Amino acid sequence: MKSTVMKKTMYFFAVPALLFYLTFWIFPITKLFQYSVTDYNGFAQTFNYIGFDNYRALFNGGTLGNSISNTLVYTVVSVVAGNLIGLALALLLNMKIRGKGFYRSISYIPTLFSAIVVGFIWSYVYMPDSGMIATFLDKLGIPNDNLNFLGSYSSALYSIIFVEIWKNVGTTMIIFLAGLQTVPNDLLEAGRIDGCGGWKLLRYVKLPLLATSITINTTLSLINGLKAFDFPFIMTNGGPGTSTNTLIYSIYKMAFTEQMFGKASALGIISFILIIAVTAVSVLLMNRKEVSA
Repeated sequence: MKSTVMKKTMYFFAVPALLFYLTFWIFPITKLFQYSVTDYNGFAQTFNYIGFDNYRALFNGGTLGNSISNTLVYTVVSVVAGNLIGLALALLLNMKIRGKGFYRSISYIPTLFSAIVVGFIWSYVYMPDSGMIATFLDKLGIPNDNLNFLGSYSSALYSIIFVEIWKNVGTTMIIFLAGLQTVPNDLLEAGRIDGCGGWKLLRYVKLPLLATSITINTTLSLINGLKAFDFPFIMTNGGPGTSTNTLIYSIYKMAFTEQMFGKASALGIISFILIIAVTAVSVLLMNRKEVSA
């Protein structure tokens, strides 16, 4: 009887967390749905319900398509390149080399800095005239008159993606490195005895055993890419033009710069559905590969 009472009272410990979840997650999402069908500007206490006009305006205009395109490019490049570089670093730093603890620490250091610090540092690095890259090329005698990474429509997005990868590759590397520590040496030795070279050991032994690490890193990179906001905001303010407008940055700009809170809410709902759908499909596919591996 006593144990039954104790089990029931344990549910009361979940109440604070439930209240926190309802207040800061469910309630805002519900209000977002409400605002998405209004002309609310974020300031006036009165607003009109306009149905799905905000959604129609988004689909008929160019903002949604441009934002989705930039976000998908940002996500795909950061996921693929970030994971390949992280895996390469993990494989390299898992070898028996002198000072590998030092190199592991150096590789992880960028992760410790905030996005604001990293954004400002790389904004200086990318400066056309007096930035680090321009100065280095000038010392080598290489012309850099047309060098403008963040000011060029074609290179701005990829320059920001590189910064995203640089900042997060340490986390990716650590997760892969942890996975490599679990690969049995006996299995690797058996593969070498059977005549497997380095590539075959990687492909047929190490990668299948890294399936969980690959799933974790891919999911984290996917989420970071789909909700990209920090670096487009800090480094380019969405420019030049709309070349670095991501979904989250477009929501911010629409709501707090253009005072179209209702339309921004509609874009937020679309972004929410897109991010959930892409992440869910990716996780399901990765889990299936884990099981088959």
